[in-house]
Amino acid sequence: MKLRVLIHIVITATAFLAVPCVSWLSVKAWTGQTGPKPSNVGNPVGNLSVPGYGKPDAKPMPKGGPPPRTQDGHVDLSGVWFAGTMGVDDVTAAGSDARRQFDPKVTPEEKPAFQPWAAERIKKLSAVDAELLRPSVNCMPRGVPGMFITNPYPIQLIQTSAFLAQLNELNNNFRVIPTDGHAHSRDPDPTFNGEGIAHWEGDTLVVDTIAIDDRTWNDYVGWFHSDQEHVVERVTRPSMNYLVYQVTIEDPKVLTKPWTSAPRMWTLGHEPLQEYYCTNNQEIEGLKKLRDLTQVPRQ
Repeated sequence: MKLRVLIHIVITATAFLAVPCVSWLSVKAWTGQTGPKPSNVGNPVGNLSVPGYGKPDAKPMPKGGPPPRTQDGHVDLSGVWFAGTMGVDDVTAAGSDARRQFDPKVTPEEKPAFQPWAAERIKKLSAVDAELLRPSVNCMPRGVPGMFITNPYPIQLIQTSAFLAQLNELNNNFRVIPTDGHAHSRDPDPTFNGEGIAHWEGDTLVVDTIAIDDRTWNDYVGWFHSDQEHVVERVTRPSMNYLVYQVTIEDPKVLTKPWTSAPRMWTLGHEPLQEYYCTNNQEIEGLKKLRDLTQVPRQ
């Protein structure tokens, strides 16, 4: 058995110390697995401290030829996709270019242009507050576009002629997006994933989402949003083994202008999603303390 070592282990370590929130690591048996295999199989943790361990095998996947297409002629986005260009999770490759979703020197990504009041609100967040308020620390869904841009875990896309389904290993979250391009509801109720409607522009699927629950963040460090946030995602598959994701966020209450991400790479994997649940144990710990205070020792 091999732990699927978390890509954001350093990011989440602080959160685990700050609040009693437990995330169960998913477990994967490598026996019989197809596709690229990390070099640390057999000793997944013991050599992590060795400088450069695992990096020689951290190579980008080949393009793999043209993408598959569905019967209606659209590019088929279906598959299990891993963040970065390796097509697999391997924390031993930390620092390798193959782990990155984009090269900031080639495709620089601007910082969001916050309204002055929003920038000040974020600036006032202490490191501890940022951890305590972060939705993922409180086991809330990442939402949209967080299901892509603040999610280092693999995802599965399932495409039909009528919809695209996104299944996230992280918290077993999912969303189903109709692809017929019909209009948004007149006044949809806010949800974590919002109301997403998609249409095709050539080989690019464009997902337009509104009514996103404002408890979600757009990054790890306090980028909150308003009820006016409007998210436009563009997803394409330029080759068999690569998926490209780019998002534009409009939020006139929080931003002075729309923000567009760099194109981010995901690569085709060859293993199923694992079961991952974040369990908030604050209530359990409180009950344990109450039990310890009130329990009468047995004679």
